[in-house]
Amino acid sequence: MNSAISDTLLKDFNLRSTPNRQEILHLFLQKNYALSHGDIEKEIDNSLDRVTVYRTLKTFLDKGLIHKVLDDEGSLKYALCNEACTTAGHHHDHVHFKCTKCGQTNCLNIEVPVVKLPKGYRASEVNLLIQGVCERCM
Repeated sequence: MNSAISDTLLKDFNLRSTPNRQEILHLFLQKNYALSHGDIEKEIDNSLDRVTVYRTLKTFLDKGLIHKVLDDEGSLKYALCNEACTTAGHHHDHVHFKCTKCGQTNCLNIEVPVVKLPKGYRASEVNLLIQGVCERCM
């Protein structure tokens, strides 16, 4: 994978390019689906410890480079944000799809429908997960 792509992406999000950030970002770019902390640890160089991975993910999350994805098991995964996300805030109220065959969770370019909440309720985050079979597993 071309490190110029990840260097540019890190620069666009006001992040210094380090070998650790490069490696984790390369993984997101390569996989193109949501990854859990454990998924990342399995794939990356053993020289990166659990805390380094956690801190890198938190930095990416805070800067708007990735967003959280909740799956059907309550596990937290992360996916690259689209161009609408910035250091000022995330704009990822879109549908996620988890394949029941391969287990991958993907972001779909479909907005979550607006849900009118009862009086006295205020949403701070919206998640919609659809489960089924992805196009690769069909």
